[in-house]
Amino acid sequence: MQGGQMLVEDSAKLSSVLLSTGPGPVQSLTKIIATLGPKSRSVEVVEACLMAGMSIARFDFSSMDADYHQETLDNLKTAMRNSRKLCAIMMDTTGPELRVTNESGKPVELKADDIVTVTSDTSKKLSSKVVPVDSPDLAKMVKKGDTIFLSQHLFTGHETTSVWLEVSEIKDDNVICQAKNGATLAGSMFTIYAPNVQSNMPALTENDKQLISEWGTRNNVNFISFSYTRRVDDVRELRAFLKSQNLQDTQIYAKVETVEGLRHFNEILEEADGIIFGRGNLGIDLPPEKVFLFQKYVIKRCNMVGKPVVVTRVVDSMTGNLRPTRAEATDVANAVLDGADSIMLGAETLIGLYPVEAIKTVQRICAEAENVYNHPLHFKKVSKHAGEPTSDAESVASSAVGTAIKVKASTIVVFTSSGRAARLIAKYRPPMPVVALVIPRLQANSIRWTFTGSQQARQLLGVRGVHPILAGPEIATSSEESGLKLAINHCKSMGLHQPGDRIVVFQKIGDSAVAKIVELQRLRYLY
Repeated sequence: MQGGQMLVEDSAKLSSVLLSTGPGPVQSLTKIIATLGPKSRSVEVVEACLMAGMSIARFDFSSMDADYHQETLDNLKTAMRNSRKLCAIMMDTTGPELRVTNESGKPVELKADDIVTVTSDTSKKLSSKVVPVDSPDLAKMVKKGDTIFLSQHLFTGHETTSVWLEVSEIKDDNVICQAKNGATLAGSMFTIYAPNVQSNMPALTENDKQLISEWGTRNNVNFISFSYTRRVDDVRELRAFLKSQNLQDTQIYAKVETVEGLRHFNEILEEADGIIFGRGNLGIDLPPEKVFLFQKYVIKRCNMVGKPVVVTRVVDSMTGNLRPTRAEATDVANAVLDGADSIMLGAETLIGLYPVEAIKTVQRICAEAENVYNHPLHFKKVSKHAGEPTSDAESVASSAVGTAIKVKASTIVVFTSSGRAARLIAKYRPPMPVVALVIPRLQANSIRWTFTGSQQARQLLGVRGVHPILAGPEIATSSEESGLKLAINHCKSMGLHQPGDRIVVFQKIGDSAVAKIVELQRLRYLY
């Protein structure tokens, strides 16, 4: 309960527990971000991921090089053409991440109480006694009694694959530690993290700048997942750099994953385009019993201001298993009930044995949670937060959602160029899909004239419940009815419309915003 009201709707809907979900594909309003890599980069697997419900493909540059990711992206483009599915591109920066290279590739076994030296001397080889790290600053950052976390790939917290080291002594550039648990590290690359230790390394590293200026610019990426965002100036620095690379339309999703980022969260939220709640690192920085409190706070704040929020680390066990644990399934559902726009899959699709099944499973859980989501309660909270007086667009958008709920509309159709109108509608969490018809705009720079729209359409794939359609340039100069017919035909192809359904149409005309009801059977306007 929250404020005396249930977060889910009345128990009558819980009878759905006894009903079969059905064998067919499930399309949830909550979006799925999948990390592509070794187990999910062939055209066939990527195509299956798209059909399963992947809306955004994430490219994690903490592993593999730019050429590897380019091959994967080229496969994604082929898969999109084959499946006729739109997918956005998210580039994940490495940030001030400390890495350990295992050149031999052989597993390294550490035992509890072992003495381990973490050194900045990278000429030394990794062993159970020596851990060379690619930074000269670690010895300056930590002190006696601090904890250092050493793990494979992305942090899972599983004791069999992660090592907790307690700092015993600092000797020059060497950090002498005692292992608190035994574990076997396998693979070519590991990551070191010191919880609650303030790093003097910049969030936007020179390596990140090079990758963005080369790979990011070449592929006109839709999103930057900005790792280790700690303060608002980090976001401003990245935004200025993107502008210098002619990527000013690329959206920044600030990844809040440290206590320092938590302390500056409200300022970060104001500047960023979206938030990624990074539970991997944060689950190490914070006591386990505190993580859920911050999750609820982050999601609520994002919901109130209408900015997308992503929850990570949900079904880790599916990296090696076909089914999630009961706790993980409940965790996914609770993220949806809290108000998450997207669920991000990391190791589950990057190196997991069942990438497609992981996406399908999370989709089904999200859809079930959406069935009992308390939309009226959310609507009231957002309306109250918006306060009065509201802008004309905000007022009409909330009215459009309220009307769609009252007339039981099958969809809400939004005409937009920037995507802002669709995000405004989505802010009020309608229980039906929002179909955003993105109208291209002609713009010029010092070199040439170009049409906008593709970037804006793909970025709407990160917003809960929004299905973007990129209209052709001719729609910009044709009648409203032409655009509406295009949207309706697209909805019919997706199975969203039936004869006799009603839809609510929302659009901005000049400085005004209007909403109206359309009856599909005769395309007759009802006022």
